Amino acid sequence: MGRRAEVERSTKETKISITLDLDGSGQADIQTGIPFFDHMLTLFTAHGLFDLRIRADGDIAVDFHHTVEDVGLVLGDAFGRALGDRRGIRRYGHAVTPMDETLSAVAVDLSNRPYLVYNVLQTGKGGAGFDVYLAKEFFRAFTNRCGMNLHINVAYGENEHHILESVFKGAGRALDGASAHDDRIVDVRSTKGVL
Repeated sequence: MGRRAEVERSTKETKISITLDLDGSGQADIQTGIPFFDHMLTLFTAHGLFDLRIRADGDIAVDFHHTVEDVGLVLGDAFGRALGDRRGIRRYGHAVTPMDETLSAVAVDLSNRPYLVYNVLQTGKGGAGFDVYLAKEFFRAFTNRCGMNLHINVAYGENEHHILESVFKGAGRALDGASAHDDRIVDVRSTKGVL
């Protein structure tokens, strides 16, 4: 069916290019200039079984914020385009993901109504300059542009690297479930007939 998208965005602060295949095999080719963010997006891709190529050139000498947020915006646009009219998809997905001492729960509704709930612990331990608040900016931008409800809740954890790893893996897994086709769903999964 070809659920793919290519999206580019250029501003005075960043230049982002993303190619996405929702029906991939988890192949990641990520270069944002922020190694820890690359690592998280690679985990997101591998566990979501998407094929994702990202090239980002941003003003990371200032800080990571612009690049992280803009990658979220463009990734949200790519998901939205690849999903098309959202006919035949399950719409809902969830994942409970352990990572050593950490446990996160991520739930998704591809409803075309953006809303982010983000209850994530900040420990100050780990993350290589990429912290839970920066991750929140990514997920907020991604949620708004994709048009989804995204609930991220971390029950417990100590190491911020493990916390973020659990969250990114869980987000990929939940989106894989929500975006999956189901032959029993002929139209969109809504009693209103539209998402």
